[in-house]
Amino acid sequence: MAVLLSLAAAVAYGLSDFVGGLAARRTSAWPVAFVGTTVAFVGAVALALLTEGSPTRTDLWWGALAGVGSGVGGAFLYRGLAAGRMGVVAPISAVGAALLPVCVGVAAGERPDLFVWAGIAAAVPGIWLVSREPGGSGDLAAGILDGVLAGVGFGLLFAAMGQVPEAAGFAPLAVAQGVGVVAVAVTAAVLGARWVPDHPSQAWGAVAGVLSTAAAAAFLLATQTGLLTIASVVTSLYPAVTIALAALVLHERVHAAQALGLALCGLAVGLVAAA
Repeated sequence: MAVLLSLAAAVAYGLSDFVGGLAARRTSAWPVAFVGTTVAFVGAVALALLTEGSPTRTDLWWGALAGVGSGVGGAFLYRGLAAGRMGVVAPISAVGAALLPVCVGVAAGERPDLFVWAGIAAAVPGIWLVSREPGGSGDLAAGILDGVLAGVGFGLLFAAMGQVPEAAGFAPLAVAQGVGVVAVAVTAAVLGARWVPDHPSQAWGAVAGVLSTAAAAAFLLATQTGLLTIASVVTSLYPAVTIALAALVLHERVHAAQALGLALCGLAVGLVAAA
């Protein structure tokens, strides 16, 4: 069940990035991100109100920390994108998002079996290859820094949400999404970018937000029914979904390295599922 929920989270995150990316191409990424995070917050609040849960103060703090991680990750990812360093930032951040929760899970006492470790060994290069854009430009050193910081942020998001118990319900998720809304607006303002929606196409961010809520909820449930190690690695395969959608829907070219990455991601899922 944990693997299926993690796969659902990966598919939903991949769809969310695909829809949000299309909308951002037509206007600007920040207003789309603001609409998306706002709708994700509303969706998480609705989930919290419609389901049972008794979160403690600690659970809510974990949610807030997850929101900070999401904001930090998004900020440095967008900074890398704005500076033309996406080919460096994206793969480093995606790998960081997968590995940091694995380290947290192992430190907390999780002991995945050999198949899971083999899946992780396939997933890390798979995520890197799928996320890597051929011919990336920009300052390499700055790109590495942005990528590491973005990876730490997204890894913190996954690791913090993995500490929320089932009894807490979805209130901590709502807190995380609420912090994410503030983070988008503040980061955009600091970077001097416009974040207030001003174009009809930015409404597509709402679709991305609904998908993001579904992804976050599925990930939270996955960590509550299985190991954080497994949930974080499988969920972090979401770039493969985005690339596959771009190839199928937009007929974008899948480069040889990305095709190899897709194959490794598929192998990783198979190995983890076989555990």
